[in-house]
Amino acid sequence: MDIYDIALTTLQGKTISMADFRGKVLLVVNTASKCGFTPQFTGLQTLYETYHDKGFYVLGFPCNQFAGQEPGSKAEIRQVCAINYGVTFPMFQKVDVNGKNAHPLFRFLKGKQSGFAGKAIKWNFTKFLIDSSGNPVKRYAPITRPEKITKDIEQLLTTRTT
Repeated sequence: MDIYDIALTTLQGKTISMADFRGKVLLVVNTASKCGFTPQFTGLQTLYETYHDKGFYVLGFPCNQFAGQEPGSKAEIRQVCAINYGVTFPMFQKVDVNGKNAHPLFRFLKGKQSGFAGKAIKWNFTKFLIDSSGNPVKRYAPITRPEKITKDIEQLLTTRTT
């Protein structure tokens, strides 16, 4: 399976393809609006604003698998992201990241980049950096603040294929 074969559904209910992001550097993040790491939305938005014009996207995927920290509806998730954190990067419908119902994107990413304690995602705000050819190149723990990823993003943007 190729990453660009994977279908996604936006918070607004529109189906798109990962192929829409071909040639872009991506940071895929499983998010939650009631988590201790939720303030990372601010840093993720800053990354998006800083590098978007150079071919970078943050893709947010709400997930309620960790202590029920994303119980909200699509409308509630949009409200928290937009009003509380000014999020303008693409946000997608709530997904599972682990287990038999894990979204295909997260099954793909975990198969390519294991974490500290194995393939399973352990908590909200696990991040995957993907190069412009669709290759997952690095996985970051939830505690990794978005600003700590800047150098890796810049390096991928300088070598990006369009």
